[in-house]
Amino acid sequence: MNRVIVVGADGSNAATAAVEWAADDAARAGARLRIVHVVDRTPYEIAKIATPGQGDVIMLSAQSVLSDAEAVARKRQPGIDVGCELLQGAAAAALRSQAGDSAEIVIGGSGLGGFPGAVLGSVSTHVAGHAHGPVVVVRSDPDTAHGEVVVGLEDYHACEPALAYAFEQAMLRASTLRAVYAWQPPAHAHIPESAYDLDEIHATQCRTAAVILRGWQQRYPQVPVIEDVRRAHPVDALVSASAQADLVVVGSQGRGAIGTVMLGSVTLGILHGARNSVAVVRP
Repeated sequence: MNRVIVVGADGSNAATAAVEWAADDAARAGARLRIVHVVDRTPYEIAKIATPGQGDVIMLSAQSVLSDAEAVARKRQPGIDVGCELLQGAAAAALRSQAGDSAEIVIGGSGLGGFPGAVLGSVSTHVAGHAHGPVVVVRSDPDTAHGEVVVGLEDYHACEPALAYAFEQAMLRASTLRAVYAWQPPAHAHIPESAYDLDEIHATQCRTAAVILRGWQQRYPQVPVIEDVRRAHPVDALVSASAQADLVVVGSQGRGAIGTVMLGSVTLGILHGARNSVAVVRP
C-alpha cells in the first residue's frame, strides 16, 4: 500500500464530507489515508495561547480536530490504513506541500478555514491552482451516487493528466465516463455566424474528441464512455453535466476547444459553479 491520499480537516461539515470522500477513495484504490490539519498562529501574533494546567489550547484543539476526523474515516471505511499529521503555517502552502508524496489531495469546498484567518474556499482554490497532481474539492454528499464521472476535454496533450485520473476513477467506481468536449463557432466582428457550416464544425469536433479518447478507451476497455460534444461555453457545458455526476475532472492549463478559452478561467468557473465534487489535475 504505497499510495497516499491526503485530506484536509478543520472540523467543519464540509471537511467532514471531504474526509468521508477521501476514505471511500482510499478504500477503492487500496491507498493509505493521511488526515492533515493546519495551525496558523499568525492571526494571534503570539507563540501560543496557554491555559493553566491545560497547555497550548490551540494545539489541543487541533489534536481534537484530527481525532474526530480519524474517527469519521475509520467509521466510514473500517479496513483502511489511516494516519494523522498536524502541520503549522499558512493553510494553503502547508496543504500544497503534501502533493509531493501523495496520489491526490482532498479538500472541502467551504468550511471554517483550516485554521484561523483562512477561508477554506480560498484555500481550496489556491491549492487546486498550484499543487502538482490531482486536487479534489468536495462539494457533494458522498452518499449520493449517480454512477457517472465527467471529464472535460481540451487540446490532446493538455488533457492527458486529467484523462488518466478520470479513467482510473471511473474504473475504480465501476462508473460511466462522460467526456465533454465543448466548442463555440469562431467569433469575428464582420463575419456573421450564418457564414459558417455549423454542422461541419460539429462533426469535426466529434472526430477530434474521438481521437483524443481512442487510446484511453483501449487502455480501459471496461469503462463505458459517452462522447458528449456540445456547442456551448466549456463552463456551461461542464457545470450542466455536473448535475448528474459523482465527480467532474478538469485540467488546469492549455486552451479550450478550437483555442477560444484559457482553461484556467474554465477551471475557476467550474470550481465555483459545479454542483458536485471537482478534481483539478495539474501535471
